[in-house]
Amino acid sequence: MRGEPVIAFVGLGANLGSAQLVVTQALQALDGLPGTRLLRRSGLYRSAPFEASGPDFINAVAALQTHLSAPDLLGALHGLEKAAGRTRPYPNAPRTLDLDLLLYGDARIDSPGLKVPHPRLMDRAFVLLPLAEIAPERIGVAQLGRVQGQDVVRIGI
Repeated sequence: MRGEPVIAFVGLGANLGSAQLVVTQALQALDGLPGTRLLRRSGLYRSAPFEASGPDFINAVAALQTHLSAPDLLGALHGLEKAAGRTRPYPNAPRTLDLDLLLYGDARIDSPGLKVPHPRLMDRAFVLLPLAEIAPERIGVAQLGRVQGQDVVRIGI
């Protein structure tokens, strides 16, 4: 654990099983991580698979205040994925739960197991729209404009 808390943003997505329920439960589970509390969460969004296959995804973004280091937070996210039945048979496979560490304060991390900001953050409307909902200061109009053709719809709280 770290000394001072950091604000981190986590992207959530699922497209297998009861995806909406799983994402909602994962949002609650984030609040239960050691040294971590949920500050804000976006509404839920439905998106067509992007560079992936299977049914539509349910997505959201959460803002966390955490004392966990970035690698420890990523490990905790992977633990939540595993608890939800996540397997990784091939890249971009359909998934029961996907949790991505999008931003960790203002840190820039480029290690073999962790890249922050998330390397594809600015390419994905299903991340940018919910992130802009809870942290508009983090996303510019031009960034949103670059992904406006992607099929993403806000479906609820």
